[in-house]
Amino acid sequence: MKIHHLNCGTMHPPRTPDGLVCHVLLLETDTGLALVDSGLGLHDAADPARRFGPGRFYVRPRFDENEAAIRQIERLGFNPRDVRDIVITHFDADHVGGLADFPWARVHLTATEADAALNPRTFVEKHRYLPTQRTHHPTLVCHTPGDGEPWNGFPATKELPDIAPGLAIISLPGHTRGHAAVAIDTGTHQLLHAGDAFYHHGQIDGTGHVPRALTTMERLVAHNPPQVRANHERLTELWTAKPSDLLLINAHDPTLLRRAQQLDTEE
Repeated sequence: MKIHHLNCGTMHPPRTPDGLVCHVLLLETDTGLALVDSGLGLHDAADPARRFGPGRFYVRPRFDENEAAIRQIERLGFNPRDVRDIVITHFDADHVGGLADFPWARVHLTATEADAALNPRTFVEKHRYLPTQRTHHPTLVCHTPGDGEPWNGFPATKELPDIAPGLAIISLPGHTRGHAAVAIDTGTHQLLHAGDAFYHHGQIDGTGHVPRALTTMERLVAHNPPQVRANHERLTELWTAKPSDLLLINAHDPTLLRRAQQLDTEE
């Protein structure tokens, strides 16, 4: 399986010198193309107020149409209509903005996250899940991780062989009620896209140099802060013990994106 690492949304929160990215995966599978997350899309650039909400004043997205997944897929020489499936880590605007550019694609997520987006309960949920992100009426395919084989110590998994062999969704709640990570076995290496389970590599690689603006934002939007801290601890263990064939990435760290793109180039 060939994986392309795309930045589908540059953001510039205050006091974050390197900024943030929206790290999206484009998978070349035997049956077509698939995405992991969708970043920001064409509709977001056209109507940022209704599509992204007031959070845009803090994270300050660039809203560059050239960064939209559909435009990058076209530049790579692919037909966007070949994107049949999109697996999302969660339903925040910076992860699902591009869904409307692929209205024919099936959208895979945990059943818990679908319920959170469609039936928000808390103050944070009612403000983070914008109905404008679903006006194209996406086809949601809900999964309940738990019946798959454990993955590197994560027990609640669900394999998605209809999309591609070696692709699995892993329950990792905390940032949102139904947040998930996505694991991929490419045949040459393993990859874990941890979504927003952590924001910055310094939270798990032992360096500890994390912009305070990011830790503050993480705490304010977390559905369950203790679960977020537990995820940090588990991912720190994985980072420390990770085999040489495992690539651990997240949704917003530009350093991890650059490393992944370098590996992509070398392959």
